[in-house]
Amino acid sequence: MNLHEELLRCRPWIESALEHSGGTHLFADIVQGIVSGRMQFWPAEEGCAVTEIIIFPQKKIFHVFLAGGEKGQIVDMNDSAVEFAKAAGCSGMTIAGRKGWSRVLKDKGWTEAFTTLSREI
Repeated sequence: MNLHEELLRCRPWIESALEHSGGTHLFADIVQGIVSGRMQFWPAEEGCAVTEIIIFPQKKIFHVFLAGGEKGQIVDMNDSAVEFAKAAGCSGMTIAGRKGWSRVLKDKGWTEAFTTLSREI
């Protein structure tokens, strides 16, 4: 299956995750980010994730931007994501998501680092 077909297959999971993103991106934005290489696409049989590498002045972070589908399949991506992040020169990883992910990923070494609050203006 090619990238376009995989993105279309995973579109419902991507759009479902985007419903919780505060309106920052549309599906087309995600596709453009993946095609341009700014974002990485992690498809699985029953779910997917989209990541990005964020470069701060003092640190390079592998950031899980969105994930959707069957939780177990998302969690199973952890080890390969860690290896990818290390190979890319990242010294840390972050996830943006609903609070329940902290419980689901606790056994994989993830801890809650901070809370993000938002408001519309």
